[in-house]
Amino acid sequence: MSRYSSLVALLRWIFASNPPQPTRLIPRWLFLRALGLIYFSAFFSLLFQVCGLIGPNGLLPAGDYLRSATQYAGAWRWWLAPTVFWLASGSRALVLVCWVGIVVSLLLVLNFWPRAMILACLIGFVSFTSVLQAFSSYQSDGMLIEAGFLCVFFAPPGLRPGWGQRHQASRAIQFLLQWMLFRIYFESGLGKIISGEPEWRKLTAMSEYYQNGPLPTWLAWYAQHLPGWFHIATSGFTLLLELVLIWMIFLPRRFRVLLFCIVTPWQIGIILTSNYGFLNYLVLVLGILLVDDKFLIWLLSPLRRIAKAGAFDSPAPVPDVPATPAKQPSWLGRVIPPARAAFAALVLTWVFYAATAQFVWIVLPHLSWLPIRPVTALEPFRITPKYGLFVVMTRGRYEIEFQGSNDGRTWTAYPFRYKPQELNQASRIFAPYQARFDWTLWFASIDNWQQNLFVVNTEERLLTNTPAVLALFAGNPFASGPPEHVRAVVLQYWFADSEQRRQGLWWRREFLGLYAPQIVQESNGRFQIIAMPPPGGKRLQLRQPPWLAANLPGPEDNPQ
Repeated sequence: MSRYSSLVALLRWIFASNPPQPTRLIPRWLFLRALGLIYFSAFFSLLFQVCGLIGPNGLLPAGDYLRSATQYAGAWRWWLAPTVFWLASGSRALVLVCWVGIVVSLLLVLNFWPRAMILACLIGFVSFTSVLQAFSSYQSDGMLIEAGFLCVFFAPPGLRPGWGQRHQASRAIQFLLQWMLFRIYFESGLGKIISGEPEWRKLTAMSEYYQNGPLPTWLAWYAQHLPGWFHIATSGFTLLLELVLIWMIFLPRRFRVLLFCIVTPWQIGIILTSNYGFLNYLVLVLGILLVDDKFLIWLLSPLRRIAKAGAFDSPAPVPDVPATPAKQPSWLGRVIPPARAAFAALVLTWVFYAATAQFVWIVLPHLSWLPIRPVTALEPFRITPKYGLFVVMTRGRYEIEFQGSNDGRTWTAYPFRYKPQELNQASRIFAPYQARFDWTLWFASIDNWQQNLFVVNTEERLLTNTPAVLALFAGNPFASGPPEHVRAVVLQYWFADSEQRRQGLWWRREFLGLYAPQIVQESNGRFQIIAMPPPGGKRLQLRQPPWLAANLPGPEDNPQ
């Protein structure tokens, strides 16, 4: 009996809502508000792109994808492709889920029923990532799903929980969120070493990083032109932070506060020089969970008045009233709390195992005695993804450009909304908006068109002036009628030098040739190839869901 009591006491210590002082009410409150804003940015950006990406007339229609999933997965299709779009996948359904996501994310920001709102955000976002295919192969998507799933248990219950003094987060969920932050950094650093990437070993990885990254900002031009010692120092500090300093997460309070003071300006610097969607915003706000109320009250002076007013004191005990004996809970009231706690313990232990097993396999890939089924069962939901940011550095900046022509000789480019294109235009800061079309084209440019068939699909849609796809571009140079010819070409870009910058230029570029087949539309509506790009080209290793045929590609591992 004593052993049983000890086990119960241990489980309560880990999973019950009784963390030690100092409390972390303010970090949790701030993090959940920020998480709501990040989910808002995710759904808001999808609202303007989703029909062109996966609508019925989009580049990779969700309906076709789900029909293929049914063919290859059969009765398991709901588990292997967890999405509400099994019910309907038309444009109205896609837009409706976007709007629902926007509303519930704003309600989360307003602290209305946070657990339910996070769960609704999670269901909507997982539904999109399950059908976006090549447009959801980013680690940031898995990162947001993992954070959202953990926060279902992290958020306080109730419609208007306030600061949640009565329902503080358990030690288990606080550890899992810090474990997530640790894995983001350490797995990225470990991948840089294990990959054998020479640029990281020579500390030259940052020398061309600002120029060759997916969607740089205008500040990246200035960062790129800093002295060489700066790039060597930042390369070395990246490895130091990801492999050594991040271990301070597991040290006492003063070390975690110091780590917070290091990673916060680091992430702000990344945000200012690159548009990685909501990725770095999420990593930034995860850092808030390193500190406690005491530190934030000191740091944020306006909150001192709230603290002095007693907002963070423990709630006063309810006095006993002898005349009215306490009402005994019903059998249901006695069963539900322990059942809920047992469910949370089971789920969180499963998630911890899946994340830890993948972490161990990075270090010891041949370790086979760890069961793999609990890990693979969660893979379709992307709750415990592997991380590895910029493990391999790109050696050049290659940009795909779509061009149309009515004679096959004079070509006009379709203008992009976010990608570098015009030489005299500075790259904007638009993150956390996730420009999925422009972003995916960057990854396609370092691969070949056979593995990125959405590029050919884009050419076909441009030949028919498909409105949903044209909305992905900044304009339509053939508004009066679709062009006779469409091609996708690849160009190499470099930042302009200082002299060219004084002349008003931000970029210089060189035309390299066709990236994908040049096509025309025949009178019968069929598309004909009239020119092919040269064979070869760099390939990246790709992973596909097991039910997909070769004509439904989607890179799952990427250097983001």
